[in-house]
Amino acid sequence: MGKKILMIVGDFGEDYETMVPFQALQMVGHEVDAVCPDKSAGETVKTAIHDFRGDQTYLEERGHDFEVNATFDEIDPAEYDALVVPGGRAPEYLRTYEEVLDTVRHFFDEGKPVAAVCHGPQILAAAGVLDGYEMTAYPAVRAEVEAAGCSWVDEVTVDKNLVTAQAWPDHPEWLAKFLELLGTEITETEVATADD
Repeated sequence: MGKKILMIVGDFGEDYETMVPFQALQMVGHEVDAVCPDKSAGETVKTAIHDFRGDQTYLEERGHDFEVNATFDEIDPAEYDALVVPGGRAPEYLRTYEEVLDTVRHFFDEGKPVAAVCHGPQILAAAGVLDGYEMTAYPAVRAEVEAAGCSWVDEVTVDKNLVTAQAWPDHPEWLAKFLELLGTEITETEVATADD
């Protein structure tokens, strides 16, 4: 049975870290509501594509327009089974919304599964929910999350209800571990081809 998952997004969130989990979680039968403060269902946020090309930091290019499918002011966190917090530049300002922080706190207070990637843990740090956790994030965010009370691990990590990854190249392992937290079972079946 599919879970109801909340995803908090914003302008210039990382494109892959928004689009891929949104679609992958739906693909396996979960319902995903993507919300953004000050945006209503049907409005869009602009995404950014971050690439790693050997520079001291990532390269940023304009991504897609991503349509939010629920209105932040109308959601009730208690109605959701889990939370996804993508990275990119959006977390640096989303963490200034007290209603975003209160939403995040709900999932930790209730021990519900939370998946955060890249800069997403900036929101978790601002919400004050990381004390005692072992986790990872984009390496440039390490000092922030450690200052929030967690211990750093340099790999995709699951600790209690939280699964974290450093960036979109970690999607296969990060999403697989999040699905385990959700109790999602995926069974392999033989794929039929046109030649069969």
